[in-house]
Amino acid sequence: MPSLDTGVCAIQTKKFNESLGKLGDSVNALTVSLDLPFAMNRFCGAEDITHLRSASDYQDRTFGNNWGTLIEELKILTRAIFVLDAAGTVTYAEYVPEVTSEPNYDAALEALSSQL
Repeated sequence: MPSLDTGVCAIQTKKFNESLGKLGDSVNALTVSLDLPFAMNRFCGAEDITHLRSASDYQDRTFGNNWGTLIEELKILTRAIFVLDAAGTVTYAEYVPEVTSEPNYDAALEALSSQL
């Protein structure tokens, strides 16, 4: 995602946190941005984000380059959702065409639920 300090990213993180909380410990979820780790920790602590972990890609942009989410010109990651199965195979991917748009929560959660 672009940044936890933006409205859409905050909404996305809160919605997924709430939905994933209903699934218990059966899901390992991660949100990735180029935010600094202390900013991510501050946001997640203030918003009680406990059902997904945050990871910062700010140092070398490995995630963004490997997963095709880096927008080099803007120095941010695009909004994207990936669901992987237990073997690490991508079973669902959405690259949201506009960073100010929310992802398709229902499709991502349905793809995830079909694996549980």
